[in-house]
Amino acid sequence: MVGIDNSVLKDLKRLDELSPFEFKELLIKLASRKSEKMMLNAGRGNPNFLALEPRYAYLQLGKFALSEAERHFGYMGDLIGGHCEKDGIEARFEIFIRNHWNERGTRFLNSAVSYVRDYLGFSADDFLHEMVQGYLGCEYPTPPRMLPLAEQIVKRYLLKEMGAGYDLGYAIVEETQLFAVEGGTGAMAYLFESLKANHILNPGDRIAIAVPIFSPYLEIPKLDQYRLEIVEVRASPELGYQIPDEELDKLRNPEIKAFFLVNPGNPTAVKLEEGVLEKIKEIVESEREDLIIITDDVYATFADDFKSVYSVLPHNTILVYSFSKYFGATGWRLGVIALHRDNVVDRLLESLPEDVREELDRRYSTITTNPRELKFIDRLVADSRNVALRHTAGLSTPQQVQMVLFALYGLMDEEETYKKAVKRILRRRYRALYRGMGLEPVEDPNCTYYYTLLDMEELSERLYGKEFSRWFMENFPPEEFIIRLAKEAGVVLLPGKGFEVPHPSARVSLANLREVDYLTIGRTIRKILDEYYEEFRKKGDPNAQG
Repeated sequence: MVGIDNSVLKDLKRLDELSPFEFKELLIKLASRKSEKMMLNAGRGNPNFLALEPRYAYLQLGKFALSEAERHFGYMGDLIGGHCEKDGIEARFEIFIRNHWNERGTRFLNSAVSYVRDYLGFSADDFLHEMVQGYLGCEYPTPPRMLPLAEQIVKRYLLKEMGAGYDLGYAIVEETQLFAVEGGTGAMAYLFESLKANHILNPGDRIAIAVPIFSPYLEIPKLDQYRLEIVEVRASPELGYQIPDEELDKLRNPEIKAFFLVNPGNPTAVKLEEGVLEKIKEIVESEREDLIIITDDVYATFADDFKSVYSVLPHNTILVYSFSKYFGATGWRLGVIALHRDNVVDRLLESLPEDVREELDRRYSTITTNPRELKFIDRLVADSRNVALRHTAGLSTPQQVQMVLFALYGLMDEEETYKKAVKRILRRRYRALYRGMGLEPVEDPNCTYYYTLLDMEELSERLYGKEFSRWFMENFPPEEFIIRLAKEAGVVLLPGKGFEVPHPSARVSLANLREVDYLTIGRTIRKILDEYYEEFRKKGDPNAQG
């Protein structure tokens, strides 16, 4: 019989309970057993592409920063440098640029300073001083939430990408505040902890989660310290993983305190359509002005004409964004939490019972004489360092500098040359995967193609018809197919079940392998399904030949 040995599959029920990312570790071990095979791990979303120019600019900025440090303590030789002086820094920078003009990264760095000064209207001296001191890492992040000009620049990039730019007026840009954090994962950890610490979310409270979704969003609320009740708001595969009205209507329930979503989705890779955003807006404005929305929009930059929930409901939405995927910077740990100055969480804090407010007064009394005036975004900063260490909070300044250069790269690329190149890479890989399976890919204007979901029922039916598909789904759990891919062919995919995908499926990351590897994965999937189909034929006709 086609399949794999029982020693691997004997505990499939236990494997079902694992996070897909822990399941992936088992698959990697299986895929690595045969040394003659090269493992193709399409299970993780770490991109194998990255933006070069802002990194080269970071190196050039580093050279300039060190030249600034070398201006001090000359009497001690070359052992010790000093902090950067703001006076005259722009003139010294211009000399540096002339002397390094032919080195890669210098021209972009020069253009970036010009853009900040001439287009954004900030002082070049202030900007260069902040960037040089930040690169040198010689001071604590001040303010801890985010460096002042870094915040101004990054939020302009962010809101442009979120579809909430100047077409909505300057107000949303000026009224948005950022907290620089260690990637999207740091953002979510801080948010859950601070919402709990401030009694906005309490054990037993209901939260809505748009599913399918990145599995930690399903796992964190169940932890003992939170014990939140999850209400699933389910996207429909039949609607291209858009959320139907009847599911969104669940948000009308006043017992639901918060709504979590990833947009564009993971693992679906689909952005929410304008109609879905408008429906959410109608529900909030008509019935649920107290609803907190937390949207993780890390994949926004891969979508065409993207619009975030934050752009339509800025007063109710906490926006999480990470630079990791688009710029190929997962190791840098660069992310932000965005919050409007006039936001629902601050209003909820004011409406807490008096005994709870007194408890929170005591919590924050060591960092302010007026705890009740402390806004939620500043509580986030304090809570990120257990309040008492708030004075040393904040993302490291060298990280913030690289974040700024990424943001300027995105802002200045008006022709979207880098964005188009990245999108082209992902779409080519998607088509190669399907070419390997011998199928025409289905194109979706809402899709980012960062991931793709292989619906095993749909795939088997497209290849061999409904009768085979029915037999295949009845006789083989999808985990068996995924494990067999790893064990026999060294191909690692993630089970869709761990993301709350309703159909038996596998998630393929299109971000982290070569185009030719996706062609190989497609061929491997087809080969194994061919073997299942051959067994199906023999079951139906004992005399059938291979």
